Amino acid sequence: MPTSTVEDYLKHILLAAQERPGQRVGTGQIAARRELSPGTVTAMLKTLADSGLVDYEPYGGASLTAAGQQLATHVLRRHRLIELFLVEVLGLDWAEVHAEAEQLEHAVSDRLIARMDEMLGSPTVDPHGDPIPTASGVLPPDEPESLIVCALLRPLVVARVRDQSPDFLQLVQKRGLRPGQGLQVLARDETADAVEIELAQGERCSLGFRAASKILVEPAS
Repeated sequence: MPTSTVEDYLKHILLAAQERPGQRVGTGQIAARRELSPGTVTAMLKTLADSGLVDYEPYGGASLTAAGQQLATHVLRRHRLIELFLVEVLGLDWAEVHAEAEQLEHAVSDRLIARMDEMLGSPTVDPHGDPIPTASGVLPPDEPESLIVCALLRPLVVARVRDQSPDFLQLVQKRGLRPGQGLQVLARDETADAVEIELAQGERCSLGFRAASKILVEPAS
């Protein structure tokens, strides 16, 4: 059985690879995500390569093998289903469930995960809009655009919030930008570091480019 450390590494490699499709994941990226030294990450990548879970090249980064991909999506599915269960069934705030799911994803049984999935009606996204891999390990492609590249003056809907730190999620909630919220981008001014947004209810707010890049949207249906 893989350890929780192995599962965490594979999950972080999968998530990093989603941000840059087709590219290998650098040691520095993984070190930053896991808040570890590059030397520690390098040693672990070599161990994962010996186990057949990653393809690792010194100074070239890592990519998941088929076995690594399967295990990584399995862990990611557990994490996102647990987050949704904690919000929808237990009533926890969406800003605090990420840390809880980080712990529980390694502890709950597959039987319990299957029961959660059944109770929740086989959901496709978690509370933050992130896609939930299917039971067979299929992860939908990451298609939505961020607020800094989407079309101006078009009806849009918040699809995902990439940053799951409590402070950022509280900011998103305060601005009324949770997944499902309708909006349109009125203007962008990179010099002023401002993205002007109008919500479906007519309220307006402004976000900096860094924050806006973490909110993904899709055309309103």
